[in-house]
Amino acid sequence: MTINFYRLKASLFAIILLTATNTAIAQYGNETQWSKDGFHYYSADAGQIVETDARDGSSKIIVSQQVLSPAGKPAIGVTRFAFADDGNSVLINTNTQKVWRYDTRGDYWVYNLATKSLKQVGKKRPASSLMFAKFSPDGKKVAYVSGHNIYVENLATGAAQQLTKDGSAKLINGTFDWVYEEEFDCRDGFRWSADGRSIAYWQIDARKINNYLMLNTTDADYPFVVPVEYPTAGQDPSVCKVGVVNTTTGITTWMKVPGDAVQHYIPRMEWVAGSNDIILQQLNRAQTQSTIYTCNAKTGTAKAISTEKDNAWVDVRSAWNGGEQVGWDWIEKGKAFIWASEKDGWRHLYRMGLDGKETLLTPGNYDITEMNRVDEANGYIYFTASPANPTQRYLYRVKLSGGDAQRITPENLPGTHNYDISTNGRLALHDFSNSYTPPAQEVVSLPDNKHIAGANIIVDEANKPKNAPEFFRVKTADGIDIDGWVKKPANFDPAKKYPVVFYVYGEPASQTVTDTYGIGRTGLYRGNMADDGYLYVSVENRGAPAPRGREWRKAIYKKIGIVNIRDQAMAAKEVLKWPYADTSRVAVWGWSGGGSSTLNLMFQYPGIYKTGIAIAAVGWQLSYDNIYQERYMGVPIDDAGRAAFINGSPVTYAKNLRGNLLYIHGTGDDNVHYQNAEKLINELIKYNKQFQVMPYPNRTHSISEGEGTRLHLGTMFTQYLKEHCPPGGR
Repeated sequence: MTINFYRLKASLFAIILLTATNTAIAQYGNETQWSKDGFHYYSADAGQIVETDARDGSSKIIVSQQVLSPAGKPAIGVTRFAFADDGNSVLINTNTQKVWRYDTRGDYWVYNLATKSLKQVGKKRPASSLMFAKFSPDGKKVAYVSGHNIYVENLATGAAQQLTKDGSAKLINGTFDWVYEEEFDCRDGFRWSADGRSIAYWQIDARKINNYLMLNTTDADYPFVVPVEYPTAGQDPSVCKVGVVNTTTGITTWMKVPGDAVQHYIPRMEWVAGSNDIILQQLNRAQTQSTIYTCNAKTGTAKAISTEKDNAWVDVRSAWNGGEQVGWDWIEKGKAFIWASEKDGWRHLYRMGLDGKETLLTPGNYDITEMNRVDEANGYIYFTASPANPTQRYLYRVKLSGGDAQRITPENLPGTHNYDISTNGRLALHDFSNSYTPPAQEVVSLPDNKHIAGANIIVDEANKPKNAPEFFRVKTADGIDIDGWVKKPANFDPAKKYPVVFYVYGEPASQTVTDTYGIGRTGLYRGNMADDGYLYVSVENRGAPAPRGREWRKAIYKKIGIVNIRDQAMAAKEVLKWPYADTSRVAVWGWSGGGSSTLNLMFQYPGIYKTGIAIAAVGWQLSYDNIYQERYMGVPIDDAGRAAFINGSPVTYAKNLRGNLLYIHGTGDDNVHYQNAEKLINELIKYNKQFQVMPYPNRTHSISEGEGTRLHLGTMFTQYLKEHCPPGGR
């Protein structure tokens, strides 16, 4: 039986693609939509909305293409959808367009299942301009953002009310500026109150933020600029505040959060469950202190209930909800919630009351990597962890009162597991892969993890491919244990010496050494690296987000470009001691942060790495955005603070280049600006360092736009590698 899953679990899929390009991202708003009974889920399939019974895989069409055809027009597409609380209406998002990373702008329609009527929401607004539309709690209204203002529309009359009037390109209501979206995963910026009388929302004032001017030279006869409000490291952030607007009067009450509105961030905000209060999280500019406030929605009065400090940074990016900062994990009818913290040296779950009292729920020397479901009805929390192996992931549960964790995933399935648990806590969509087992999906019952439907997941160790990726651990000269994987040549002969190609990321945003299907291959290489005779290797430095404890992850603080680079180089030295590794043929490559690491490795350790291919790299850390770079490097408010950024930047060491370097960058990159490439190029020219450079006109950070782009990139990557790091055993 084949189960039509709504989506492959984003984190698993992203890890697979990340190994290939380091640009994979999970699509916004594609979370599994479970029914209230917890036995069914909904999906968009061929322009229709389908309900699937998870217990047997049977399905039925809930909303057909025929009913989604406006009079005399073709059926509208279904990009994503959401049901009203009463289940009588469905809100359909279609005709979507990208806003930086995701297609969060589009059109919305409401289909009423009872009256079988189809209406467009926001008809008078420009096409594809609506964002984050959502039903009011009673299902009678829809609120949305358009043109950086918030609107509420009455579904019965079609009358729309504009609740905010001051929105502009840089005064942003109900959504976020570029940097909040990129670095805090904040996109949907408003929330209905439980009684439907108010809407809480963020306002971002980016009017004092300098624009980075990207130059588009390809889409018109005359070049034109594309401005992006982009605060670089050392520049003040946007002003951020939270307001509550009355949906009848349109009057906003601003929450009186203490502190300078410029020198802090508010990455999370929701309504307190069963209350008319707001709860939010505030970070100081340096992101070393997190404070949780509750605010009276009528008066704006704020009260601090918890404060946490860290000598490095407080990690606030949610590990669940698809990475988005949406939702709050309430228990006890809103009297308490579940919170994650690294305060005891490991990422653990805590019960936190509105009175500020905390209880540690998951004691032990291990990290939580994801919270999968709070099953309050049955008294458990399900979470993902891997206490013994940081490359793998398994499901556990713990009582809501805390205590020892119980492993749910069977012991005979080593690898990476993801569980999307139903609303009743009795079923889960279970995704699995490991380095030699392709991704498979099934439905299981909980807590026994018993197979119900879908693929029969097994690990066939006996028939593992001969040259499947192998995991290893080396101890560096600094005494650091480093995990890694190696994909050996197809016809490996230990008596021969083979070229070594290192794949690197190296920064706190991503882990490369994971027991998932797809490691050991790169989507850029035209052909098969193993068949051509390469040793393909990746090693995991300190600072990577592996579940090895706070000290491991935060050893990189103020030392990006130093600690991670030395760990990589020292681990490479150990790898190159293997008798079949050819030290005269050593290459390294990476994308984004991995591009930065590639440059630093080539420049700081030229005796190890002979060839490098760096893509979309941050060459000068002071040119990158403030939220990311200051989180990990501190706030550069003086020369001493700037020194750390300079000391970790590839531009600083460019004069040391000795090997072969291919540098690649898109001129339309809104994330790592092309300015980084030109700073690097200038420095290499200054010292008469010969290299090759490939600018991709008007391509973004993914270098994916335009006919033939990815084929060209892959061909160039492959040819350069083969020319300067020839394949095959010798």
